[in-house]
Amino acid sequence: MSDNHKGFTVIEILVAMALAGIVMTAVYLSYYSQQKSYLAQDQVSAMQQNLRAAMYVMKTQIRMAGYDPTFSGVSGIVIADADTISFTMDIHDGVDNDGDGEVDENDEEGTGDGDTNDTGEIITYFLYDSGGDGDNDLGTQDANGNNQLIAENIEALNFVYLDGSLNVLDDDGSGNVVANIPNIRSIQVTIVARTNRGDQGYKNNSSYENQWGTSVYTAPGDDLRRRLLTSQVKCRNLGLN
Repeated sequence: MSDNHKGFTVIEILVAMALAGIVMTAVYLSYYSQQKSYLAQDQVSAMQQNLRAAMYVMKTQIRMAGYDPTFSGVSGIVIADADTISFTMDIHDGVDNDGDGEVDENDEEGTGDGDTNDTGEIITYFLYDSGGDGDNDLGTQDANGNNQLIAENIEALNFVYLDGSLNVLDDDGSGNVVANIPNIRSIQVTIVARTNRGDQGYKNNSSYENQWGTSVYTAPGDDLRRRLLTSQVKCRNLGLN
C-alpha cells in the first residue's frame, strides 16, 4: 500500500487565493463600471425626457401667443426679455361650460370673448426656485401670481425674438425687447437642463450657446451632465390685427 498522499503546499494555496482574488476583483470592477454607466445613462435619459417635455409645452403655448379670434386687439406679447416671456391669448368664450365655478382650460372653446381675463389666458415663462433648494426650475405664472412647475433642474432659459424677416430684435443689447414687441413674429427658445445627480469622475466645463452663438450658460466644472435644446417657434397669430 502506497503511503504517498500529496496535498497542497502553502505556496500553492497562496497562489490560488491570489488568482481567485484577481478574478473576483475583475468581476467586481466590471460590475461596478456597468452599474455606474447604467445609472449615468438613466440620469441622462430622464433629463432629456424632462427637457423635451418642457420644450413641447412651451412651443405649444408660445405658438398661441396673440390668439385673438374676435380681433379685439387684446392679445399679444406683454414681456419679451432674454430670460422671461409673458403673453396673452383669448382662448375662452367666457362661459363656465363645465360648471366648476370658473372659466378655465376645461371650458376652452376657441371662440374667444374679447378679453384675456379668464384662467390660462395670461402665461409667463421664467426660472424660479420651486423647492427652496437653490436650484432653478422652469415654471409659469398666471395673472394672479401663482407659480406652476413645468420642469425641474433647468439651468438656463433663453429667448431670442425675430421680426418677419428673421432679424433679431434687441432693444437694449442684452436680448430684451421693449419698443419693438409689436414687430415680433418668431421666437427662438433655448433651454439647458441638468441631471439630478452627479456622475463620479466626470467634469463639466462646457459652455452652452443659443442659435446665434451667444453663451447662455457655462458649467462650473462640477460632475453634473447637461443637455441643451433649442427650437424656433413661429407665432402665427402675431401681426394679424
